[in-house]
Amino acid sequence: MKRISFFLLMSALTGIYWPVHTFAAEVAQGKCLEYNQEKNELTIQEYNTEFSKEAPYGKPTMAVSRFDVSDAKIGVDPQPGDILRIAYKKTAGKLKKALKVMNVSKQDLRKK
Repeated sequence: MKRISFFLLMSALTGIYWPVHTFAAEVAQGKCLEYNQEKNELTIQEYNTEFSKEAPYGKPTMAVSRFDVSDAKIGVDPQPGDILRIAYKKTAGKLKKALKVMNVSKQDLRKK
């Protein structure tokens, strides 16, 4: 009886938490290098998560990432030099599929 109760409990918990993990997106933050509206592509230089007064958005890394923004929700249009936060899904192609793009340098919620 204890095994059946444990199995049912674990099944219920798996059923509750599985969708959260399945639909979660990854996030990248960095400086906009290029935004091509005709090709729906966005290129950023990624930042790490070492925040400080000198680097409030993190420090630049050597990683450069390209995103397909054809279906993405975009707040303020990105310009080269802006700091962006992008929620994305990995795809089989070369480009990562952006879901949402936030222009952090122009929409900074910490200033409010």
